Amino acid sequence: MKRFSATSPAEHAAPLDWRARFVELAKNAKDPRLVQFYQAGVVAADTPLEQVPLVALDVETTGLDAQHHSIVSLGLVPFSLARIRCGEARYWVVKPLSELISQSVTFHHITHSDILDAPKLASILAQLLEALAGKVVVVHYRSIERGFLDQAVRQQLGESLHFPLIDTMQLEARLHRGSRQPGWLGRLFGRQPTSIRLADSRLRYGLPLYQAHHALTDALATAELLQAQIANRYAPDIAVGELWN
Repeated sequence: MKRFSATSPAEHAAPLDWRARFVELAKNAKDPRLVQFYQAGVVAADTPLEQVPLVALDVETTGLDAQHHSIVSLGLVPFSLARIRCGEARYWVVKPLSELISQSVTFHHITHSDILDAPKLASILAQLLEALAGKVVVVHYRSIERGFLDQAVRQQLGESLHFPLIDTMQLEARLHRGSRQPGWLGRLFGRQPTSIRLADSRLRYGLPLYQAHHALTDALATAELLQAQIANRYAPDIAVGELWN
């Protein structure tokens, strides 16, 4: 089985030093919840991934624009390359700051009655940060989780939220960026470019289909996908700094 490096020759810049950055963030944060989160620290960039505590995270939202839409549910699953800790999984439905729209309800199936008595994100923020503290976050398409969580924390605390994450969509894109994609003639005859969506990526590794757009199920699906990517395409001892951003 061919193993892939996480980066191409053009990308061999020094990995982000999140450990040092967390030290500075802890000094500058004002809200005690953020101070505690940053003080928990993070592993060094050269730590083998098989030794890194991970947590898969997924959020469902009222839309795709973090400036105008908001989080409606969150799911997270702690795991390592060897084990998924389903007993420690967490799931919250929260009252969004923006209105539910029919298009988003069609995706995540969370309705107005579901959020009627749901807590606001601010009331579960301490639990969320505690669950993420000291771990490297794993997501599928980082712009959603990173953008929406940062915007939510800005709205609630007036401060930004920073954390390292591994994006399984980005890893899948790296694996397939060198593969030949169909030109106009190929598309004319029905050839499609390689999909790196969560469900399609899982199928390439023989992983089962799960219900899509449920925050907890998608978090579990993302954890399993990273395990499969590392087992099949990378290596357990790859430095976490080669994967995170």
